[in-house]
Amino acid sequence: MYRLQLMRARASQSAFNWVTSFNPSRFIHSLPFATVKVEEIAGSQPAEVHNLVQGKWIGSSKWNTILDPLNGESFIKVAEIDETEIQPFVKSLTKVPKHGLHNPFKAPERYLMLGDVSVKAAHMLSQPEVSDFFTRLIQRVSPKSYQQALGEVYVTRKFLENFCGDQVRFLARSFAIPGNHLGQQSHGFRWPYGPVAIITPFNFPLEIPALQLMGALYMGNKPVLKVDSKVCIVMEQMLRLLHDCGLPVEDVDFINSDGKTMNKLLLEGNPRMTLFTGSSRVADKLAVDLKGRIKLEDAGFDWKILGPDVEQVDYVAWVCDQDAYACSGQKCSAQSMLFMHENWSKSSLFRQMNDLAARRKLEDLTVGPVLTFTTEAMLEHMNKLLQISGSKLLFGGEALKNHSIPSIYGAIKPTAIFVPLEEILKDNNYELVTREIFGPFQIITEYKDHQLPMVLDALERMHAHLTAAVVSNDLLFLQEVIGKSVNGTTYAGLRARTTGAPQNHWFGPAGDPRGAGIGTPEAIKLVWSCHREIIYDFGPVPQNWETPAST
Repeated sequence: MYRLQLMRARASQSAFNWVTSFNPSRFIHSLPFATVKVEEIAGSQPAEVHNLVQGKWIGSSKWNTILDPLNGESFIKVAEIDETEIQPFVKSLTKVPKHGLHNPFKAPERYLMLGDVSVKAAHMLSQPEVSDFFTRLIQRVSPKSYQQALGEVYVTRKFLENFCGDQVRFLARSFAIPGNHLGQQSHGFRWPYGPVAIITPFNFPLEIPALQLMGALYMGNKPVLKVDSKVCIVMEQMLRLLHDCGLPVEDVDFINSDGKTMNKLLLEGNPRMTLFTGSSRVADKLAVDLKGRIKLEDAGFDWKILGPDVEQVDYVAWVCDQDAYACSGQKCSAQSMLFMHENWSKSSLFRQMNDLAARRKLEDLTVGPVLTFTTEAMLEHMNKLLQISGSKLLFGGEALKNHSIPSIYGAIKPTAIFVPLEEILKDNNYELVTREIFGPFQIITEYKDHQLPMVLDALERMHAHLTAAVVSNDLLFLQEVIGKSVNGTTYAGLRARTTGAPQNHWFGPAGDPRGAGIGTPEAIKLVWSCHREIIYDFGPVPQNWETPAST
């Protein structure tokens, strides 16, 4: 059955592929960086992932076996560093000066070098065979439709294009302020941290680590990078591409390990700043362990509000489906809760959302394995919600059938649960209803005009404020909701969404001083540099100056 599903999936993927005139396997030997062939990774021929430290690729004393999320085969072997093997990584971090590998006063030619690396890497990702290689590699480890995986590659390429040539040194732009007397000026500079760490999750194997890694490098830091072992093969191949494009092999360390070992490395290596993208629970622990030297882009229970003006129902339904269920809901920006004005319930919105969800199928990976929740855990959560008074199953709520997805992962149909607004706000229900399920699962509720303050109260009580959408062209309604909410990336207007952030605007949470952004110059400067003020005071000393009395 799996073979048939895989054949169907490949056929569907080719329909999405914007390149149809070549056979990717013909080109694999023309990829100078690649050490794997995507189509040959299997239980009978597992791929291997290594570590990089102080410019050398190394193995480890043990291998962690990764299961194919579609059939359970042991298809990737990861050389995982244990606690007894971290000293080379500790040494690599501790020998990096706090003033970084470069800064405005030191090795400024590295700004230009990294701009050139970005040029070459962007050009590589624009090549159809390279783009297809990474797209299919992403699909193998974090199953999503070809188009969704291709989107990661596209955003990464556009980001690199944004920081070609002089754009890297423009990130270090300084300013000067006149002083109090002749010869005095104060100058503000962006300064690196030096040794830093990057920890990223499974759901965007290329985009998140690549963008944060390059941002760290641009500002003059030396990072150690850890990507979730389930998907680390993607970034290993990307690092090899970057080396092929001129990035010095000593500039980045790459470690595969479990969480306990990485925690020990952070404590002993003492990076000056750590970027963590992942669960709120781990984020809060790291914030304590690292004494606040951390930036977070943690979990998001993301909401969407449909305003009183009902327009373009088919379009809004489609966006809701994409926001909730693309990548099987495994986006930190996925639509977790939909607040719907009662006017929308009189439209065809529910029917259209149901029909759109029903189109999703495993054969083309428009719905697929959930890598952090089992089927049983998601259905158990659904049953707890259905015990709330007035709640009901709108659609989904069943396990996927006829598949070979291993039981350690989840596999359910796209699911929506209706819970009355009044019940959501009850203290004994709120925590349950707003629990983030990182899968194809959402809560839907309805409100009337006079209940908007209740909706805003629900938003205020949430603890994670990543993305949001206010779907309305009513300016007064938009002002009310935006002015009384927090989320760092908020879309407003009829076409508002919660997912699909490109590289051209800030993506990150708000309301938390630890919050990290990604993508833009502002995000890079905030996360990967600090402010340094240098006051020049050359004189001259006034004529006839005499030593004054002590003060």
